[in-house]
Amino acid sequence: MQNAEATRERILEAALAEFSAYGVAGARVDRIAREAGCNKNLIYIYFESKENLFTTVLQKNLLRLYQEIAFNPSDLPGYAGRVFDYTLAHPDLMRLVAWTNLEQQAVTPDRLGVHSGKVEEIRQAQESGLVNPNFPPGFILIMVMTMANAWSASNPYGQQLEPSALQDPTKLRANIIEAVRLLTIVTG
Repeated sequence: MQNAEATRERILEAALAEFSAYGVAGARVDRIAREAGCNKNLIYIYFESKENLFTTVLQKNLLRLYQEIAFNPSDLPGYAGRVFDYTLAHPDLMRLVAWTNLEQQAVTPDRLGVHSGKVEEIRQAQESGLVNPNFPPGFILIMVMTMANAWSASNPYGQQLEPSALQDPTKLRANIIEAVRLLTIVTG
């Protein structure tokens, strides 16, 4: 049983690399099998299809992201900093999410639920006077995520328009945190 689980994990790791490099359409199951050191048919036994394998890889890695980055609507600047750190440390996941959007893969219910939950938490924080009420809560979440991800491997703007910013990620991180603070702080 341990051997089967280890093989499954090797497949998921190889699939993450393959899908983040090529997307679903360009990914090849034979390359994933070769990298994982297993038979191509074993992938189909475990996951049934390339699309199911992609969804499994996406869900596993998004779950890891959700677990590792604490969300607190009363500390959106800190959240932006943590997301920024995560995107720089996990460029493969950011490319995977970009491929998901480009190839219009179905958005998983988990992903929608997490997003909706965060929007609701921001709304409640606005009602409690902790977050600027001048913007809709969904707009605030998207703005925070966009700013935090702007310099990730999957975003052409930060990488191409201001590549020098990544030479000093500490300063860039501080700028992102301050921008989010200014946009979300409650002013009297």
